[in-house]
Amino acid sequence: MQKLLASLLFLLCFSLTTQAQQPEKLNASEIHLAVKKLNFLGSVLYLAAHPDDENTRLISYMSNHVKARTAYLSLTRGDGGQNLIGPEIRELLGVIRTQELLAARRTDGGEQRFTRANDFGYSKHPDETLAIWNKNEVLSDVVLAIRQFKPDIIINRFDHRSPGTTHGHHTSSAMLSVEAFDLANDKNAFPEQVKQYGTWQPQREFFNTSWWFYGSQEKFDEADKTNLLNFDIGVYYPALGLSNNEIAALASSKHLCQGFGRLTQRGSQTEYIELIKGDLPEDKSNLFDGINTTWTRVKGGAKIESILKKVETNFNFENPASHLDQLLKAKQLIEKIDNPQWKDQKIKEINRIIEACAGLYLEASASTPTAATGQSVDITIEALNRSNAIIKLDSYSISNTETNYGKPLNTNDKQELKAQLDIPSTLQPTAPYWLNKKGSLGMYRVDDTNLIGKPETPRAITVAFNLNINGVPFTITKDLIYRYSKPDKGELYRPFEIIPEASAKISQKVIIFENDQQKDIPVTVKAGKDNLEGYVTIAHPKGWSVFPEKQKFIIANKDQEQTLLFTVIPPKNQNEGLMTPMIHVGDNVYTKELVEIDYEHIPFQTVLLPSESKIVRLDIKKRGENIAYIEGAGDVVPASLQQIGYNVMVLKPEEITAERLSAFDAVVVGIRAYNIVDHLKFKQDILFDFVEKGGNMIVQYNTNRRLKTDQIAPYDLKLSRDRVTDENAEVILLAPDHEVLNFPNKITSNDFEGWTQERGLYFPDEWASEFTPILSMHDKDETAKTGSLLVAKHGKGHYIYTGLSFFREFPAGVSGAYRLFANMLSIGKSDLKTDNGLKN
Repeated sequence: MQKLLASLLFLLCFSLTTQAQQPEKLNASEIHLAVKKLNFLGSVLYLAAHPDDENTRLISYMSNHVKARTAYLSLTRGDGGQNLIGPEIRELLGVIRTQELLAARRTDGGEQRFTRANDFGYSKHPDETLAIWNKNEVLSDVVLAIRQFKPDIIINRFDHRSPGTTHGHHTSSAMLSVEAFDLANDKNAFPEQVKQYGTWQPQREFFNTSWWFYGSQEKFDEADKTNLLNFDIGVYYPALGLSNNEIAALASSKHLCQGFGRLTQRGSQTEYIELIKGDLPEDKSNLFDGINTTWTRVKGGAKIESILKKVETNFNFENPASHLDQLLKAKQLIEKIDNPQWKDQKIKEINRIIEACAGLYLEASASTPTAATGQSVDITIEALNRSNAIIKLDSYSISNTETNYGKPLNTNDKQELKAQLDIPSTLQPTAPYWLNKKGSLGMYRVDDTNLIGKPETPRAITVAFNLNINGVPFTITKDLIYRYSKPDKGELYRPFEIIPEASAKISQKVIIFENDQQKDIPVTVKAGKDNLEGYVTIAHPKGWSVFPEKQKFIIANKDQEQTLLFTVIPPKNQNEGLMTPMIHVGDNVYTKELVEIDYEHIPFQTVLLPSESKIVRLDIKKRGENIAYIEGAGDVVPASLQQIGYNVMVLKPEEITAERLSAFDAVVVGIRAYNIVDHLKFKQDILFDFVEKGGNMIVQYNTNRRLKTDQIAPYDLKLSRDRVTDENAEVILLAPDHEVLNFPNKITSNDFEGWTQERGLYFPDEWASEFTPILSMHDKDETAKTGSLLVAKHGKGHYIYTGLSFFREFPAGVSGAYRLFANMLSIGKSDLKTDNGLKN
């Protein structure tokens, strides 16, 4: 039995990790559900600020139970958060979270949309948020989403009436939604949109509330619920074999980079929404009460409804193809209705149903996952009719180049065709469109207004299959993909990507020169085509020298790399700037790096980013050499410490022993380690004993929820939610004479210039008298926060707790952050001398 359960669990996990990359194949129950949705003409737009803000229970309920067309509008892509599964942060994290949202929507049945707002990090108030975002542009994008999607109902995840009580992005999302509710129907608001999409007035707007908004279950029970609707979202779907809550949990678990993998839930659960605009439904269990959601809401819809209701009521689960004539007739009627909103949407839906009922399998697979413009790519086309329908493949077209075929697709007789595609020189490389141009702190720059709001860049190469089904012309378009297999994973899919003919990278994004000694910096050139040759030069700041000035490369085969070494000589004094490799191929110059993101739970991603590294000539001194690092959530602190000359050894929790630690000068605990590393709680006594015997222990920030142990320090220490989000907030030195601010580097206010995104987060707010608070800082109109850096003597060594965001400052090359951290590692070691005065 245990083996059986383990096997079932493996199959479930495998299907969840590979589903995002496989083509859609609907079974009969899923086709029937799609027909039910086809017969419901109502729509819901759920709106919040970030990936993971969405209520997947409600989205799934609206999509699978109510049958409404449902979308989630996330104002940002979640770039400002942390990554629990890998090293990607900022823009690359936003790419991952975008794909996780799309995976969640594939699971719960919703659609996904965005604005151009950039998640710049935690914000305490909407005033700050809307000052950093371009409020007018984000509002424009929200209005655009409403005019494009045309929802009958909008549901906000957050309350617009309580600024300052939660994340500023959260409240801002609700405030913008409330404002956009009426603006979407104003022809004078963003008139350039009106020309293309017209105006639209949603019928109702709700706030997705719960007892937590009222402070307690008791207060919620006593509250006036006149404007509240409620319904049980724990419904069970026999056709799917899952309850709504189970589907919602599976969708939420797609947010793996945020640690949202969780157990599924079952059983009855009441959801509440509060009316904030529009009329209150008489039936409070039906938010569409009073809104016509049948085909009769469109002119000519009665005939369509008559046909499709018969299909729904008498659906043939054994032979869905028996409904093809009815569906094709309904499709022809839908194409004639004079309602662009429902016409376009319902044609997409019925096309998907017809394809599934016909048992059609249509695929176009390239011989390679990537190609540069000017290359030729072999394509294998597979066409298969798995029904008894009379289907003929008249022709197929690849990027608008049509090839006649004119042969029948006989039942279960696979047709495999070969084609060759020359990649047009006009095509741009495949990349997330919002990263093509440099934006601002608060906004992404998108010059093509037709792309605004889309979750990802439309695929450049598509194949259209022009069919005739039971005498009716029918076209199905598929994206070109790459299909392959691995012995340990089986059949796999990834998108086909257009890449540049050359790209370059410097693996280290921040290069620290701790003195004026030169360094050899490797530059890796990657070929996007065969027989690539050219030369590389380096753009660099004034005062720095690079030798040689240029180097030639010759790469025989596509996807191969060649590494060139350039000698970089820093200036004598502290200085910093950007270094960019420039690849010259013929008349073209390439300055971007091709980044690949490969996780099993999302499709393979290629991202083009500026290939640049920050070079810092740092005036820094340090003591001690050997550092043990205990990893928490993904960060680059170990590599950053190696940059300034430390020997860093990453230790697994099970490797922490007194004997092992005796070889190190200090132990550094990674961010959120006490939140995610279970075994660490059993090693506290060993770590504290290491400190007592003379070692230094530095613990970086942890959240105050879900700690694996209450004793994270040798003395009482209580974490809070205190944080300083203004990266420019004034820093006051509370203990200016303390060793950590004076040895071996003199720390001044200048060292806190140039910090990025925030000062720090989850500072302690209570601590034992043994701790000395070192710094004070605060956001505007707030009290001083003094828990960002706490130092305590413990035996012969020192324990340091810090909520300062070194994990953000090191990748940004903030020199003051390096100098302060070196002091933290050096504390108590002022008696260590070398021949030249300091141990480097």
